[in-house]
Amino acid sequence: MGVIFEAHIKMKDSSQWYIELRDTVINKIASCDDLDEFSATVEEFGIAYGGHIDEVRWNKDENIPPHIMDEIRLEMARHQEEIEKTKEK
Repeated sequence: MGVIFEAHIKMKDSSQWYIELRDTVINKIASCDDLDEFSATVEEFGIAYGGHIDEVRWNKDENIPPHIMDEIRLEMARHQEEIEKTKEK
């Protein structure tokens, strides 16, 4: 069986989102207030599996407004761009 993490986007209040990350193997859960924290937590959780994670399944609460999803997508794109630049070096 592969290692699968679940990332669930939730709202703290009407303007602040967070991501709840869950390791489905040991049911460990962490709350991440931004994508930097999320990335670091994925790496931290992944240490137990030698850094090999088969999948991160994404989900979101129904009350997530479209503008919040746009904000998260933009942050994810910027974050991915930074990772790609780091890999090139």
